Amino acid sequence: MLPREQRVAEIRRRLEAAFRPVALDVIDDSHKHAGHEGARDGRGHFRVQISAEAFRGRPPLAQHRAIYAALGELMTTDIHALAIQSGAPQA
Repeated sequence: MLPREQRVAEIRRRLEAAFRPVALDVIDDSHKHAGHEGARDGRGHFRVQISAEAFRGRPPLAQHRAIYAALGELMTTDIHALAIQSGAPQA
């Protein structure tokens, strides 16, 4: 498990490498879930807003699966909950 302060940077690094987004925000909402059952093991709650050409023509479920794949083991070691807003850039 990564130190808490490095998680956002690692999530960002992996998503940038996988999708080369035109816009990316990664927000750590873990503080809002202190004491929550899923937060007790140290994993965090995050929100990702990402816009990338790689998502064009792909349904939301496929976009989310691609994001989960890009994050790899972080989904089981560091991330308890991940809220995703994804899509292709507007023309």
